[in-house]
Amino acid sequence: MDYFESQGDRELDLICLGRVAIDFNPAWSDAVKEDFKPLKKVHYFEKFVGGSPANIAVGVNRHGLRTGFIGTVSEDAFGDFVVEYFDERGIDTSHITRAKHGERLGLTFTEMKSPVESSILMYRNKAADLQLETADIDEAYIRSSRAILISGTALSESPSREAALKAVMLARKNDTRIIFDIDYRNYNWKSEDEISVYYSAVAKEADVIMGSREEFDLTERLICPGMTDEESARYWQSCRAKLLVIKHGMKGSSAYTCDGQKYSIKPFPVSARKGFGGGDGYAAAFLYGLFCGWDIMDCLEFGSAEASMMVRSNNCSDDLPGVEEVRAFIEEEKKQFGEMVARI
Repeated sequence: MDYFESQGDRELDLICLGRVAIDFNPAWSDAVKEDFKPLKKVHYFEKFVGGSPANIAVGVNRHGLRTGFIGTVSEDAFGDFVVEYFDERGIDTSHITRAKHGERLGLTFTEMKSPVESSILMYRNKAADLQLETADIDEAYIRSSRAILISGTALSESPSREAALKAVMLARKNDTRIIFDIDYRNYNWKSEDEISVYYSAVAKEADVIMGSREEFDLTERLICPGMTDEESARYWQSCRAKLLVIKHGMKGSSAYTCDGQKYSIKPFPVSARKGFGGGDGYAAAFLYGLFCGWDIMDCLEFGSAEASMMVRSNNCSDDLPGVEEVRAFIEEEKKQFGEMVARI
């Protein structure tokens, strides 16, 4: 069954909307290697493009999907860095705008204390990505894509939240599929009620919803708190959703389809460098399979594999793999751990 049913004759496959940041990760190169240690003891960092929707755009682009981006970046060298990074990879930047009042891109400093203990330190005062305006949302551009991905972080403040809601309305009007990546980050939000109001507004219009159990709980807080995964699937599929992906970290993840089916996957075992970044790789790989019309179980396996590849990497964007790299990883893992290593 085709759970996506997107229009195939459009200029772009996917437009991602939302957050772009600059990641500073402890250096891990041939020249300099910072071992696992507290952030306060790190001297050398490497700079990368970051932010979940930006990473997903890079990931699906690496898999060959025609990709665009809607967002706002700073009018400075970091903004130039982001736009040039996307341009070099063939990601359409025609609808990336510049902040008008000196707002800056958010900065993320990552801490890697051990393979199982990592965290991030965010600087997001007057963040440029939250300055996206309704005037920046072009109906013709939305209509040019098979699907649009809305990142939940874009809903945390005005004017970005109104811009994101406008994009959702125009996508629905023009038969462009809506993918909602809940992407909860506690910064910028003022209350859990506010989170539920805006998350649920987008979720009710979405064709595909992706998030952790915690993120679904926040979305459902004002609707029916404490739902199980199965109850969440039934509720959102009674709205518009054809497909939900609910993640439980190291316990794995499940996809729930509108015909009542459930598919589950476990993580592929790897030696981790960090505990974050896997979700963006997961989304990029899963969505690639979905666009290609794969069986849901194959989409989940591909997503789980790419997630594991990214948690062993030192960054969340540069090391996003291509299709053949993911297939080679899956083959090697199955040789080592058995054919059913990730399947439940």
